[in-house]
Amino acid sequence: MTRPALAAALLLLTACGDGGGTAAKPAGAQAGPAPAAVDKAAVLASLPAPYDSADLDNGRRVFARCRACHTITEGGPNMTGPNLYGVFGREAGEKEGYNYSTALREAEFTWDAEQLDHWLENPREFLRGNKMSFPGIPDAADRRDLIAFLKIETGYAPAAED
Repeated sequence: MTRPALAAALLLLTACGDGGGTAAKPAGAQAGPAPAAVDKAAVLASLPAPYDSADLDNGRRVFARCRACHTITEGGPNMTGPNLYGVFGREAGEKEGYNYSTALREAEFTWDAEQLDHWLENPREFLRGNKMSFPGIPDAADRRDLIAFLKIETGYAPAAED
């Protein structure tokens, strides 16, 4: 999340918290986690296993390898790679405004955690002919943490149950 977006979110959460009042805390009360951290923890807990036990801080660190080519904010620009906001549930090769390789334009799958896990392990083996030069993330825990981080940061919403 960009600093301006984070500041706006925190301002909104603060304004909604207690009506703007300054109620005193009971003696001995300790400060809890920041509201945004609580929301992320709740979303993390709602993810299916194994993502519900992911380390989001590690996922953020692993995403640093991706940041040179991808943005994750809503409305963020495409770079060398496409913006990843809303990637879960998107058809492969379908991010508007991005020039995909023929291999991805012709791929017939929807991005979900399982597809992304295989892709991140070794993009060239997963889909031959794609133009992504990234060698992959061999560690399964790093991939799990990155996928959970991306679910939380890219607007993922679980499918509604019937």
